[in-house]
Amino acid sequence: MTTPGNEFLEQTAAMNQSHAHIHGEWHRAASGRDIPALIALYAEDAILESPLVPAILSDKRDGMLRGKREIREFLEAGARSRPIDLVRWHRSDTYFSAGNTLVWEYPRQTPEGDQVEIVEVMEITNQLIQHHRIYWGWKGCLLIAPRLART
Repeated sequence: MTTPGNEFLEQTAAMNQSHAHIHGEWHRAASGRDIPALIALYAEDAILESPLVPAILSDKRDGMLRGKREIREFLEAGARSRPIDLVRWHRSDTYFSAGNTLVWEYPRQTPEGDQVEIVEVMEITNQLIQHHRIYWGWKGCLLIAPRLART
C-alpha cells in the first residue's frame, strides 16, 4: 500500500531524474548541434522564448516560438549561423530543480575567457520541456542589440 508521503517522494524522485536527464541531454545536444536529439526533448506544443529569436529569424517580431516546428526552425537556423562568436558552452554540473521548474546558468566568466551569459529556465511536463525561457546577461545583450534594433 502506498502512503501519501511515499507517493510524493516517488513523484519527486521521478521529476529529479527527469530534470537531471534534460539538464545533461539538452547541453550535449545543443553544444553538439544535434537538432533531432534536442527537439526530442520538447513537448509537441512547447513554447520557447529568447531575445535571439528575432535576431535569427527575420519573420519573427517577438521572441516567442510556439510548437516543435517553430522551435526546430530556430534551432536549425542558429546551428547554421551561430551569429554569436562567444558561445563556449561552459557551465557547471549544478542545476536547480523545484517542482516542475529546471534552471541552470552558462556564466559569463569561463576558464577560456568570457562567453555569452545565459540562464535557462524550463518548465517540465511529462518528462518533456513544455516552456523554455532563455535570459541573456549584459554581454550577450550588447552583442545582439544591433540585430534587434533592425527588427
